[in-house]
Amino acid sequence: TSTPPPSPPHTTTPTTPQTQPNDTSDFFSDDVDLKNMQKGLSPRNSLHLSRKLTHAVTGIVMAGIYQWVPRKVFTGIAGGCSAGLLAVEILRYKKGFRWINRVYKSVFGGILRKHEMDGKFTGTFYYFAGITITALLFPPNAAVLGMCQLALADPSASFFGRKTKDVYWSRIEDGLGGLGRNKGVLGFLGGAVVCMPFNFLMLKAATMGGTITTAKMAWTSLAIGMAGSFADLAVPTPTLSVPKGTKVWGVRIPPFHVDDNFVVPIVAGFAADKIMAWQGIQCELA
Repeated sequence: TSTPPPSPPHTTTPTTPQTQPNDTSDFFSDDVDLKNMQKGLSPRNSLHLSRKLTHAVTGIVMAGIYQWVPRKVFTGIAGGCSAGLLAVEILRYKKGFRWINRVYKSVFGGILRKHEMDGKFTGTFYYFAGITITALLFPPNAAVLGMCQLALADPSASFFGRKTKDVYWSRIEDGLGGLGRNKGVLGFLGGAVVCMPFNFLMLKAATMGGTITTAKMAWTSLAIGMAGSFADLAVPTPTLSVPKGTKVWGVRIPPFHVDDNFVVPIVAGFAADKIMAWQGIQCELA
């Protein structure tokens, strides 16, 4: 009989110890897929009530702060915020800083929109830039009213516009030379109507430099609200943007676009200043 060959000695393959992922390192990694980051974010044409509420509260708070601090202090702080936000917006699309997008989504995901993770700046930069320019250009009363129209006319016009999007005669479609594209007349009217009582209460509580009739106060309140709502109406959807890769004197221009957060307070502040002067209203807002 033959003897079977001895079996080879049993050997075990050493296992590589598993290491736990470094969450901090992963969070600040530059490996950011912007398309993937857009998942779960609301599109531009959504109702997005949380964003509208945040928008309104922020505007009212900023207008209130402006009434309590000196103009130079307010414009300095708001201007500093605008400059800082601009730097962040530019950096977050550059190699080495794309992790900022992960921070943005982690902190502000509930109010961000998809296009703000697709090469566009967020509305926050334009918001602060708009109120800064408004405070610099116009008297305090007009500037405060301009900020309040940004707070109320913009989200309310958008809300009513979304709710009446199926009312054919209200829709502007391609707009007038691009102005008001994909917006609606009913949205514009809704924004003005929401602003009117707020403006009226502000003027009624103000210290007047003379006797102002209730009718004049009501008309002025409506006119200022209509100016703010019209400024929102005039900004087309989608917005007009600087073409990608545009250079001036060899320097690439950031992806700026015409944003209602910038346009509304300036137009409304200008309108408030001229309308109150025309109506002979001199007051100190409470």
